[in-house]
Amino acid sequence: MQVEDVSESDLDQILALNEASVPHVNSLTPRHVHWFFDHAPYFRLIRRDRDRAGFLIGLGPGLDYSSENYRYFCERHDAFGYVDRVAVAPSARRLGIGSRLYEDYAATLRGVAHVMTCEVNIRPPNEESLTYHRRLGFLLVATQETEGGKKEVALLEKHL
Repeated sequence: MQVEDVSESDLDQILALNEASVPHVNSLTPRHVHWFFDHAPYFRLIRRDRDRAGFLIGLGPGLDYSSENYRYFCERHDAFGYVDRVAVAPSARRLGIGSRLYEDYAATLRGVAHVMTCEVNIRPPNEESLTYHRRLGFLLVATQETEGGKKEVALLEKHL
């Protein structure tokens, strides 16, 4: 499985992959996807038979990004890698695509940041993702309500 940078021609399929993963990730608009393309230090994908099988968006500190979860980690770390979202096509799940993307992102952070961070929904529950992140070595550091109390997330960290 080769990991490659997202190109502008990938963005429509990236948006479709993201929307197929809602509510486990937040919905995006084309404008949001273009913002990530222009600002995310890590925006990579894996193809499977020419289709985009999965992607991961990783952010570092210092971006003008309004996510409450991102801001939580900005307030606590000078250097970190924040997994804003990872999505894998339903037909490509359980093939190691998500794990491969996490490994690749961790490799880009070595020597730059000592911790990888992310959040997983508690409400609505995403127990499968919590279990997956525990297996990858992520630890719970806090929880917080978002979207005016509509959601609650587990804030997770993995030391690299």
